[in-house]
Amino acid sequence: MSAERLDYTDEVAEATTSLYERLRKQYSPERWQTLAPYIHEINRLKKEKNAVVLAHNYMTPDVFYGVGDVMGDSLMLAQKAAQSDADIIIQCGVHFMAETSKILCPDKKVIIPDMEAGCSLAESITGADVRKLKADHPGIPIVSYVNTSAEVKAESDVCCTSSNALKIVNALGREGHNTVIMTPDKYLAQNVAAETDVKVIIWDGTCMVHERFTAEDVKKMRADHPGIFVLAHPECPPEVMAQADYAGSTAQMDDYIKEHQPKMAVLYTECSMSDNIAAANPEVEMIGTCQMCPHMKRITLPKILKALQSGGPEVEIEPEIAQRARKPIERMLELS
Repeated sequence: MSAERLDYTDEVAEATTSLYERLRKQYSPERWQTLAPYIHEINRLKKEKNAVVLAHNYMTPDVFYGVGDVMGDSLMLAQKAAQSDADIIIQCGVHFMAETSKILCPDKKVIIPDMEAGCSLAESITGADVRKLKADHPGIPIVSYVNTSAEVKAESDVCCTSSNALKIVNALGREGHNTVIMTPDKYLAQNVAAETDVKVIIWDGTCMVHERFTAEDVKKMRADHPGIFVLAHPECPPEVMAQADYAGSTAQMDDYIKEHQPKMAVLYTECSMSDNIAAANPEVEMIGTCQMCPHMKRITLPKILKALQSGGPEVEIEPEIAQRARKPIERMLELS
């Protein structure tokens, strides 16, 4: 069956009607009729091939709600995949996420629908860079964000997420480390450094989405939308964080909206997450920032279907690298 030509049949309509009720604000009826056949066929093939689709919070709603089996942030996706009995993992996110899934699920087949779905942040540092950092700062632990390649993780002492970075650094401080190195996101590191007594040596990497936000953006948003509640991701510059009402990871922002139901809100992070939250929280008016990640947007329904049909492209990691990369992830889970 071709991934380019699928018809909107009565069977497809019946199978996807309830989903469209949730996504009616995101897609016109005409647009939905081009998406629904892919959703229907992907969900059929998942069952046939015992596959699970991991959908990151930055996926578009048709992917996130239409075919996602596990939805959330990158580490949670990999952890849930490791607990599943699926034979195949389809990683709907970027390449480092697929690598993390492979690290935690070495016996499963991990597929990413587009091998070119990279990450400006992950690409800002290499394993060789980390080795040089260790040589230049002997004895100082290296804390690497999960948004890094398997090679970088393998050279690091402990990983962190945006939600537990401060906890990890403080835990290292209690172990007697008065200085740590944080890679690769300089803004996450700066935001952590502002809240800890541990000295933080910072690597100069950024996310191409979050680095675009400015304090002036937030001020204008408040002027244009009086009463709006502002949530910001810690990959944003510190001056943006200072203007926010709440700071947190994608999972933490999602939880906050669900629990508190602000009348109007804006997320300073990748824009598709706002669409996904709006679909799940119809009483909250979500104002989009329209900052899209071009790498995330490489993952589409036709590519997911093709990946299921063809069984690739498959993500592979050298066993020795994967084994070493697993240790800082396990260390993170221990400390947090």
